Amino acid sequence: MKQLRVLVAEDEPITSLDIREMLGEAGLVVVGDCGDGVRAISLARSLSPDLVIMDIKMPGMDGIAVAEELTREKIAPVVLLTAYSDQ
Repeated sequence: MKQLRVLVAEDEPITSLDIREMLGEAGLVVVGDCGDGVRAISLARSLSPDLVIMDIKMPGMDGIAVAEELTREKIAPVVLLTAYSDQ
């Protein structure tokens, strides 16, 4: 069975490390990681991951805008994560 290839885009290093460890323990392969939205698009285009896991609040370009772009280009599905809350 093919291993799922994942790109992690998270600007908090500790959170990124935790996500990558959990994915590895689940048998997924992290093919790249970055901490800003612009780099996430660049990496997704070059690495063609099966899935992108991304924070919503990111420098450069927020996760929602990146998800829209990756969806428009049909590069990979995106799962958005956030610890941000607002009424």
